[in-house]
Amino acid sequence: MIVDGHNDLVLHRWRGEPAVDVRLEDAAAADFAGGFFALYIPSPSVPDPTTIEYTVPLPAPIPFEQAAPIAEELFAALCALPVERATSVDDFQDGRVAAIVHMEGAEAIAPDLSNLESWYERGLRSIGPVWSRPNHFAEGVPFRFPGSSDVGSGLTAAGSALVQACNSLGILVDLSHLNWAGFWDVARLSTAPLVATHSNAHALCAASRNLTDLQLDAIRDSGGVVGVNFAVTFLREDGLLDRSTGIGEIVRHVDYYVERMGVDHVAFGSDFDGAAMPDELGGIAGFPKLVDALRAAGHDDDAVEKITHGNWLRVLADTWRS
Repeated sequence: MIVDGHNDLVLHRWRGEPAVDVRLEDAAAADFAGGFFALYIPSPSVPDPTTIEYTVPLPAPIPFEQAAPIAEELFAALCALPVERATSVDDFQDGRVAAIVHMEGAEAIAPDLSNLESWYERGLRSIGPVWSRPNHFAEGVPFRFPGSSDVGSGLTAAGSALVQACNSLGILVDLSHLNWAGFWDVARLSTAPLVATHSNAHALCAASRNLTDLQLDAIRDSGGVVGVNFAVTFLREDGLLDRSTGIGEIVRHVDYYVERMGVDHVAFGSDFDGAAMPDELGGIAGFPKLVDALRAAGHDDDAVEKITHGNWLRVLADTWRS
């Protein structure tokens, strides 16, 4: 079974575009049981990240009044997919696809959190306080290579309240895209395991979006998990957008995480349909090939089970139960 930490299929469906990577007709053969399906409100000024290298300025904030109706349309697009909405780890089963409703950037949450519970009631179970642009809750990470996430201030008062409310309701707080100060604010405030759904190792690829060893240690110590991002610009040591990049680069980041954090804290977080992927992978259909590569690199059956789905299910159970 494969549970994946991030995809942007919903954005493509909302735009009326075909999927590139998450072709649901391939799910059964690939043992793809679903994962985090992002509700992401695009900024009009940002180029398509699947066709450019990640060196762009941060876009302007999107106000709640503008974001809220778009989020409703995105949610409707998700509900139209032939998937189950996941609100329990029991929803992940062989032979079907379960979608965790994930808000990538909390612009559609009212600054006073007045609509958070209604979103929860409709199935929202994961929130990234920011995408890379700033909002009422926090600041994101500019796309730079080489670069650092140590830019800007931490959580606002509203951002701190959002983290605490998510802990209370049992909504996962995603640290991917959050800047350095915001990361440590969440680490200080949160009572749930720390999670980055789709982030790589800064030690291997110095992209600003990737996590330092200190951040990885904090996630490990909280009992959390990191999903390895398959975007070539976050995998490669040179940061280049080169789709001929092999899946061995994904294994390299998995290996690093296992060595640094232990196998209990490593998972997949592909970023399918949201970034440039290795051509060798071929979307979700390539998951069996990736699993074979993990085995060839020395990961035994127990490790593969944890990386492919077990760690996600454990952390989700810990978080949602709270």
